Amino acid sequence: MATLHLLSHSPFSDTRLDSCLRLLGPGDGLLLCGDATYALQPASRHIRALAQLDEGIELFTLEEDMQARALQAGPVQVIDYPQFVALACRFDKVNSWL
Repeated sequence: MATLHLLSHSPFSDTRLDSCLRLLGPGDGLLLCGDATYALQPASRHIRALAQLDEGIELFTLEEDMQARALQAGPVQVIDYPQFVALACRFDKVNSWL
């Protein structure tokens, strides 16, 4: 059963991203939004970990959050809010890492 994982907290403030990455399975997706987009900063250990995700795991981020933080897209699919809604409907489950 494929799960979309939603992460909105900065990877520099706690270990939620690390915990989430350990639980991702084939067919899962990870959406970085809010301060979680800081994981996409060039040369960070977080972007290196994200770049090494298995092929069957999709990585997404919200365009608005990337723009608000002046970040460039790396190994990630940039989506808008309507695409976010469609994405949530596409997966069997949605898990928010509060």
